[in-house]
Amino acid sequence: MRIVVSGTHASGKSTLIADFRLRHPEFSLLPDPFELLDEAGDAPSGALFGAQLRISADRLRDETTGDMIAERGPVDFLAYLLALDDLGGHGLGREALAHAISLTRSAMSGVDLLVVLPLSARDAIPVGDDEHLELRQAMNEQLLDLVDDPDVLGDGMVVAEVSGPPDVRLARLLDAVESERG
Repeated sequence: MRIVVSGTHASGKSTLIADFRLRHPEFSLLPDPFELLDEAGDAPSGALFGAQLRISADRLRDETTGDMIAERGPVDFLAYLLALDDLGGHGLGREALAHAISLTRSAMSGVDLLVVLPLSARDAIPVGDDEHLELRQAMNEQLLDLVDDPDVLGDGMVVAEVSGPPDVRLARLLDAVESERG
């Protein structure tokens, strides 16, 4: 089974994945692509998100078999690119946007379950002002739009939005995995 956990920064992805892997150590972990970038700085940019989109897409298109769970997928970085455009007019351009959508759709076609952690006031995770709060919110909104777009994820993508405290999120993820495994 191939699972991608998506959400904006500081939404609880790492905690959910760590809790899940304690119950399912047989799942290999694909860490956040940010961790794989040598020159990654703190400043968000189109180039940084584009590089992470490519890394996450390449990893998902890898034909490696076995159970895996990925922290973030290309849909996350497409959402960040669109959010940057919303906030600052960075302008992806039609051709670049079409390529990013195509890459995302192709890579996500091999995913069995997309788990989305939407931001919620009741599930607020404390974050500092250095976490680019406007970008965080804009990315969340874009991501929630993208997961409902069949042009981006196709018609058959199983999406589970999970919210609540960590134990509730884990229970919902475990239920979704069990349901997919049938």
